[in-house]
Amino acid sequence: MYRKLGVLSAVALCVLALALPARAQDDEELAQYLGGATEFARADERTAVTLVLDWVPNTNHLGFYVAQALGYYDEANLDVTIQEPTDLQVETVVVSGAAEFGVSYQEVATYALADETPIISLAAIIQHNTSGFVTLHDQDPIERPADMAGLVYGGFGQPDLELAVLNRLLECDGAEPGTIEYVDVGYADAIPLMERDRFDLVWIYYAWTGIEAELRGVDLDAIMLMDYLDCVPDYYTPILITSHTMVEEQPDVVAAFVQATARGFAYAIAYPNEAADILLEAVPELDADLVHASAEWLAGQFMADAPRWGQQRVEVWQGFSDFLVEHGILDEGIDAEAAFTNDFLPGTVDEDAG
Repeated sequence: MYRKLGVLSAVALCVLALALPARAQDDEELAQYLGGATEFARADERTAVTLVLDWVPNTNHLGFYVAQALGYYDEANLDVTIQEPTDLQVETVVVSGAAEFGVSYQEVATYALADETPIISLAAIIQHNTSGFVTLHDQDPIERPADMAGLVYGGFGQPDLELAVLNRLLECDGAEPGTIEYVDVGYADAIPLMERDRFDLVWIYYAWTGIEAELRGVDLDAIMLMDYLDCVPDYYTPILITSHTMVEEQPDVVAAFVQATARGFAYAIAYPNEAADILLEAVPELDADLVHASAEWLAGQFMADAPRWGQQRVEVWQGFSDFLVEHGILDEGIDAEAAFTNDFLPGTVDEDAG
């Protein structure tokens, strides 16, 4: 179950790139998102690499498709294949060498690191957690976390983490923890199941499922995690990962890929409409209205208040690790400083900023 960006798609994307405004390829204009960089790393020799996605192509991946279409990967001396996920965990695929890079999530990567899987996070694709818990307003209106008490939650199969987050939100709002019923529904399309009253509450990424519901006229009430960071620590979701082997043996390739990707996401921040068109050219079966609306919303989230796209902070990795230990999900915390690196990002910034 995967899609490769084949020759015909790549040609079509190049044609599209030529039709885009000249301003879109102005590195001076994009430098504000790239730590001031206008020059970027290249692999020492022409190198083919594979990026395995976490999910089917969507707006979280805009920067990868932009970097492919506008020739940023080519300029970095790379031939990049973008591949949809297999049944294997992304971390497993990357460590095996079947893909050099992968899109994952801090929560999953933290579990892998606790198991001593030799991976490292190279960039935060989105700077803050843009997920949240939603209900259908007409069926189960909620305004605050305490309103979720007594509801039936449709989970995706990680009840320890999901219930830990939900119970912490309840506690922070003075409600009794343990009062939300858990039903495992996997990764089914949750909104239609809620409309059929299968459960009341679900955890979504607003930038895709939330916006899709709005476009359909579905009225949702949301408890967004970014509004409750004093209760549940922030974490990076999604992230770009690679293996220790790549960092140790091919650092030039890692730098080239990360910096070309950063240029792609900088472009998506500056020109979300054009970035949406690029993704739709590569994956035409996606809903165009959803892709454009989502790209516009994510343009303000990819970098947010960070000093450059991709920047990560040890406090974020440490805080989430501590949360998992506190709730008995991990026996011991991870080495937060070793979990990530900013060293391959373009430009320079104050590492304590953002």
